[in-house]
Amino acid sequence: MKWTDTLDIAIELSETHADVDPRYIRFTDLHAWVMALPGFDDEPNKSSEKILEAIQMAWIDEMN
Repeated sequence: MKWTDTLDIAIELSETHADVDPRYIRFTDLHAWVMALPGFDDEPNKSSEKILEAIQMAWIDEMN
């Protein structure tokens, strides 16, 4: 997975962190959790606030 795979990342995060409400996550935590996902293979510095926000929104959508 790469940073642009927002839906795939959101699905993985919803399974890995099922007890977390993504509406209240800090972007620093979100960044670290994405980097720790199995199958994630991208550079840490390629993320941005816009990408993290897109991941967060996809995760929220995935919960609903």
